[in-house]
Amino acid sequence: MGIEQNVAAYYTRGMLEEKILRALQSAGKNLEQVRPDDFAALDNFHVGGREATEALAGFMELRAGMHLLDVGCGVGGPARYFAERGCEVTGIDLTAEFVTVAASLTRMLKLDGKARFRQASALEMPFAAGTFDGAYMIHVGMNIEDKPGVFREVARVLKPASRFAIFDIMRKGDGALEFPQPWAVDPKMSFLATASEYREALEQAGLRVEHQRDRRQFAIEFMRKMMTRPTPPVLGVHLLMGEQAPVMLKNVGAAIEAGTLEPVEMVAKVG
Repeated sequence: MGIEQNVAAYYTRGMLEEKILRALQSAGKNLEQVRPDDFAALDNFHVGGREATEALAGFMELRAGMHLLDVGCGVGGPARYFAERGCEVTGIDLTAEFVTVAASLTRMLKLDGKARFRQASALEMPFAAGTFDGAYMIHVGMNIEDKPGVFREVARVLKPASRFAIFDIMRKGDGALEFPQPWAVDPKMSFLATASEYREALEQAGLRVEHQRDRRQFAIEFMRKMMTRPTPPVLGVHLLMGEQAPVMLKNVGAAIEAGTLEPVEMVAKVG
């Protein structure tokens, strides 16, 4: 299989929607009356959770009615966050199961008129040039080897002067990286790059970086809180990560603390 097929297979859990619904019921939730907060622990499959999404959104110059592209939408958490704030969102993902679950959860929250999802490659997007008013990518680049390629595609489908916001885990130091990590069980599927390499690839695609922020300390504090909780939430990211979730979280947390990895915000503008 190729890289993209391997990535899709890696994230496919099987019966994911059923597991999520059972977890909701175990948490005492009425499936006919779910609220966005009921999905909070699951929806933010990235370091920093909802707080990190909110922080990134603050640099995107959002306005009601703008059409956003979610590159690597997963089960649709950030897409629903932006839809709740008046944006229209189209999410793409390689993993068919994620796309199906994203659409189902979005219907449950009655946001399907604002957020839509489809299976597609970020390297060959099924959209015309100049379709979107903005785009974002959250913890996706670690699975994409051809970063110049995806950034060229993002630049192509964005309107002039639009913004592209990224929140990814990037390579910082030369220290050894322990696997499994949340995005890969071994180095074959891990395509980490430095912040400088991201900037260079963005600029080659015609995107000018206007904002960059290292979120390492924020991530350390978040991971420490997560790892010291007496019990994990019934509905949490472990449903997306599988049985190795505890060791994955331990490994990524240790790498961030050691300075080998760093979560970085980066916002670039077309033109």
